[in-house]
This record gives sequence, structure tokens and C-alpha cells, in this order.
Amino acid sequence: MSPSWAAIAPLRSILPVLRQQQVPIIWVNWGNRPDLLNISPALRHVYNPTGTGVGLGDPLPTNQAPVLTAGSWAAAVIDALTPDPADIRVDKYRMSGFWNTPLDSILRNLSRTTLFFAGVNADQCVIATLQDASFLGYDCILRRDGTATTSPDYCMQATLYNVSQCFGFVTDTAALLAAALAQPEDPPDPN
Repeated sequence: MSPSWAAIAPLRSILPVLRQQQVPIIWVNWGNRPDLLNISPALRHVYNPTGTGVGLGDPLPTNQAPVLTAGSWAAAVIDALTPDPADIRVDKYRMSGFWNTPLDSILRNLSRTTLFFAGVNADQCVIATLQDASFLGYDCILRRDGTATTSPDYCMQATLYNVSQCFGFVTDTAALLAAALAQPEDPPDPN
């Protein structure tokens, strides 16, 4: 089983609590155009460096779903984490969820300045999005047990170190649940 599956149970436990606390849930997934006109040849090369493997837009051998193509099984949130209809979805086209997407506008329209991060791959898409968020002035918190990678373990360790050293904070689901449950459901009116 892939190490990325370890992040599912913590995510499943925290999502209902966050929704109850009216914390917006934003799913940021790859969602390329089927014709790949939004992807440069250099980026296509990264995912299939030899030209003999399965790269962006190519059908997966197991079910023929085109890799990271919007609307395909290979770009969807996994079945074990069903998004709520009120959740927000953002398709991205690079490692960072901020590059050429409406993510920053959505967050600013929601008046959000603190972002919680979880997902895969920690050392690639998650860290790139978190770094861009930090550069844009957001406060960033990475959930270590809601984040995983298919890369070697030292990549995860370097990601956790870099986040806590340079870009934000690292926490876990238990601490986040405790904080969320300690908040009153209806904050008192300051007036």
C-alpha cells in the first residue's frame, strides 16, 4: 500500500469538524485540458523524461484514465475523501495551486488569511502551494499526519523541516481538532 494512504484517516476525521465550524474546504487538484494546450513541452518532459512511460494526458494502463486531465478519474479526489457539495474545487496546472488559478482570489473573497494544508505529494505540490501562499502573505499551517508523499522518507522530513523553518507551522490532526472543538459554535457579538 502506498504511504500516501496514511493521510486519509486523519483527513476523514477532521473534515466534518472543519465544515461544522464553517471553515471552507478547498480541493486543489491537477486538471489539465484534454488537449494539453496549457502545458509546456518542458513540463510534459518532467512527468515522462524518457518519452517511453506514462505522462500527462496519457492513458493509465489500469483503467485508461488520462493522467491529470480535468474530469478524469486520474485527476479526481480519491473515493475515500468525498468532497461536500459546498466545498470549493480549484483545478491547477503546475505544482503550485496558485499559479494561473483563481485560488488567491477565492481566498481573498472569503477573507481568509490562515491556511491549513494537507494532501499529497508533500515534497512537490503541497510544498509548492504552501510556499506560494507564504510569499503572498498567508499564514500557513501544514498538517503532518494529513500530508504524505510517494517519494523517499527523507523528502517528507525535509518538507516538514522547511515548512517549520521558513514558511509556517507544522501541526497534527489531534491539535487541530482540539482547537476547533474548543471554539464556540457562534462567537459572541463584539458590539
